[in-house]
Amino acid sequence: MSAIVFTLSLFLVPAFAFSQPPQQPSGNVIRFVRNPDSAPDFKLNDLDGKPLSIAAAHGKVVLLNFWATWCGPCREEIPDLIGLQAKYKDRLQIVGISVDDDDDAAEAVKKFVDESRINYPVALASPEVRMQYGGITALPTSFVLDTEGRVVQKHEGLRDPLLYEVEVRALLGMPIPVRVETFEDTGQVFLKHADRASQLPGVDLSTLTPEQKQAALHRFNAETCTCGCKFTLAQCRIYDRNCAISKTRTRKIVAEASGNSAQKRLHVTAPAPPDPISPMQSPR
Repeated sequence: MSAIVFTLSLFLVPAFAFSQPPQQPSGNVIRFVRNPDSAPDFKLNDLDGKPLSIAAAHGKVVLLNFWATWCGPCREEIPDLIGLQAKYKDRLQIVGISVDDDDDAAEAVKKFVDESRINYPVALASPEVRMQYGGITALPTSFVLDTEGRVVQKHEGLRDPLLYEVEVRALLGMPIPVRVETFEDTGQVFLKHADRASQLPGVDLSTLTPEQKQAALHRFNAETCTCGCKFTLAQCRIYDRNCAISKTRTRKIVAEASGNSAQKRLHVTAPAPPDPISPMQSPR
């Protein structure tokens, strides 16, 4: 199985006006989910009251961008998203989902959108949409969808805009200067796939045998974290790496898995003690 933490490196040429496929730089790679899941659809209204859904963008690459007006990195990347939407307007649909939740959120977001001249639809996130996409614990968070509406990648935090452009071009079958690799989603895109993981953030399984490791992973996926997240321990480690409760509990499970197996081995291999001699008997 794939590890939870993976590295995505990208060193790109400064422009993408390719007439011929460029020579692939050695070591450069983008990664997409193998056998991706369909994106959870939703029905929201954009800031102009028009219906907004994933299904409406079928046939286009979709970049679903969760952001907020108070988020500095979100504001920083928006001009690049505007440029990307303009450049690939016929084959790409960027959708902005604001998580602003103040009383005047709609007004504040509308003002920001107008002042920034955002050229793609923006809607306010509902609690249901946020949970459908994993709770959104970091901003900005962007989901990349292929033309079939399947989630092939997820990015948290501010990213080089060239990364998004290369991914869009790859999904559209256009020339790119990097190679494409695939990986199995083990929770880094959708938490429901955490049960596929062989490693978890902040959990040291190196001291366990393969059998002990499988037993520990089974318990991580069977037990609910008590921090209030309502996720399994495995999901919570992915969802919130700083959660002290899931960190402590998984550490205890690892210790128990290691200790129980050691006790079983000791019980099996230790020689049976000799029968005691009765004081009324003498040894023969």
